[in-house]
Amino acid sequence: MQDIILCQSLEENLAQAVSSCPHDRLFVLTDTETLRHCWPLVAGIPCMQDAQMITIPATDEHKTLETLSTVWTALQQGGASRHSLMVNLGGGMVTDLGGFAASTFKRGMAYINIPTTLLSMVDASVGGKTGINFGGLKNEIGVFNCAQSVLLDTTFLRTLDRQNLLSGYAEMIKHALISSTEDWAELMRFDLDQVDYALLQQLVAKSVAIKERIVTEDPTEKGIRKALNLGHTAGHALESLALAQGRPVLHGYAVAWGLVCELYLSFLRTGFPQRTLQQTLQFVRGHYGSFPITCKHYDQLYEYMTHDKKNQGGVVNFTLLANVGDIRINQSASKEEIMEMLDFFRENC
Repeated sequence: MQDIILCQSLEENLAQAVSSCPHDRLFVLTDTETLRHCWPLVAGIPCMQDAQMITIPATDEHKTLETLSTVWTALQQGGASRHSLMVNLGGGMVTDLGGFAASTFKRGMAYINIPTTLLSMVDASVGGKTGINFGGLKNEIGVFNCAQSVLLDTTFLRTLDRQNLLSGYAEMIKHALISSTEDWAELMRFDLDQVDYALLQQLVAKSVAIKERIVTEDPTEKGIRKALNLGHTAGHALESLALAQGRPVLHGYAVAWGLVCELYLSFLRTGFPQRTLQQTLQFVRGHYGSFPITCKHYDQLYEYMTHDKKNQGGVVNFTLLANVGDIRINQSASKEEIMEMLDFFRENC
């Protein structure tokens, strides 16, 4: 399993992580945004002085086979071997694509993640899922392969705009919903308008611990790890629709809306408490706004859901909750139930 480090000193923690991975060459992957905003926080650290830089375009639309190929080419031209080390400095797109590039180049070289967004801290960089988008579908190609270390330092979050902070916060809400009422209530109370970064670091640590506990139990998603997909079957469909319509949304926003959908489906199928559903709905509507859809979009959304990686035998599969922390994986839903779920979302978000 990967070493999750809640940084007290980025310089000391990174030096220790790099020294624990003997290597012949060191590479750092950034995107254009993290090169500008985050690399300056790392560039002066002595263990980074001999690193070769690889920079790719920012945003999820570039999480493609073409971008992956440019990273492989840069590694090849830089003399990388399977004994080299790559440090992925960036958000989920960088850690997903960088992890996949490292995992496949020369059949696999070690890598370290330094997530710089809240979303990548609590989700993408932890748990060993790597990959790229393909054929218009999110994370269609990839492998399970954990980073050697993941360094969590909320100093980077001060470079983040409100939308990207909210995007990561949606994954924290998901973790809380599959954990306990206390964790969920704590996130509902947190002031996202006047961010207390010290408290946020504690909340991030709790959130990562929830994910790490589940991933340790089920590293390749054969069972309970599917709990981490709460909100994602509907969320990925909404995200794909937004992309197809030329109005792309941040992943966490789609997850927040997906949580509304799937908590309603949980209410229908497993008796999830209506009051908790309404409180979560109000929070999502207040912070994430609306994503307008009409009945004309239902068939397209349903089609996206049929491509979800959790499905078996063509049946759309969900992770649902009977209550906060009471997880029900492998829950199929009929097309009629999914249409009713979309009705609820359309009328309330």
